[in-house]
Amino acid sequence: MTTLVFGHKSPDTDSTGSPIIWAWYLKTVHGVDAKPVLLGEPNTEAAFMLKRWNLDKPEIVSTVADGTPVVIVDTNNPAELPDNINNCDIKAIIDHHKLVGGLETAGPIHIVMEPLACTATIMFKSIGKHMAQMPDDIKGAMLSCILSDTLEFRSPTTTDEDKAIAHDLAKQLGIDIPSYASEMFEAKSDVSSFSDAELLRMDSKEYTVAGKDFRVSVLETTAPKIVLDRKDSLMASMTDVAAEDGADQVLLFVVDILNEEATLLVPNDLVKTVAEKSFGVTVTGDTVVLPGVMSRKKQIIPNLKV
Repeated sequence: MTTLVFGHKSPDTDSTGSPIIWAWYLKTVHGVDAKPVLLGEPNTEAAFMLKRWNLDKPEIVSTVADGTPVVIVDTNNPAELPDNINNCDIKAIIDHHKLVGGLETAGPIHIVMEPLACTATIMFKSIGKHMAQMPDDIKGAMLSCILSDTLEFRSPTTTDEDKAIAHDLAKQLGIDIPSYASEMFEAKSDVSSFSDAELLRMDSKEYTVAGKDFRVSVLETTAPKIVLDRKDSLMASMTDVAAEDGADQVLLFVVDILNEEATLLVPNDLVKTVAEKSFGVTVTGDTVVLPGVMSRKKQIIPNLKV
């Protein structure tokens, strides 16, 4: 039976590229019949990566049959995975996020979780000497994942290993990192074709804080004004998105990559309270700027209070 490799339901560049990387490794090095799939539509930056490196877009699946062998990458959160994930035959988990709990396996499995900025960085280390036979298109995906998750090394999650591996890959590929990262971020910032609801779900994760269920959405962009000009309609859409997704509230952080700050939309008193308690700011309007906040994993989620 084919082993499916997938990430979370809101595929960013790492959650699109890492399944491709690991499926290549399983098939080429270990002879496993492996296939990368996505649990949702990739974002604009991930789509750019696929086109830039002439990679086939993985099939998008909404369900996975019970008993299917699977490898989970770039998440370990059951809320971000198929509802029946614990009925699947989980073979491995490769991730760089905090351990959430809730996954069950039929037996011992291979788990690699490291405090690095990117799943692809972990994969580079795990693949080791077999990197020598990796084709350039897969290496290009790997480099793209690292530059995306580190925001070209601006994110506080960036480690020396992430940097070193990215520079190694760029040298092998003849890629100028600043120029290529600029192309990636330009693609990420082009959100004109997306509805408000799609934007709120595009790069979002579900978290519970003190009994409140939040959909924590992050939009990373080099053109924050384009998103913030839509703030009224975005805030109006939050009510419907929260209701449809079973959340109490959507939190939208617009991350300005170049100025290294985030703007949180503040549609109501609940979000105002969250902003003031979590980040030590005073909210006077329907937005608040959070200087230096770039990372959901390291700076937003750990600090959330209600």
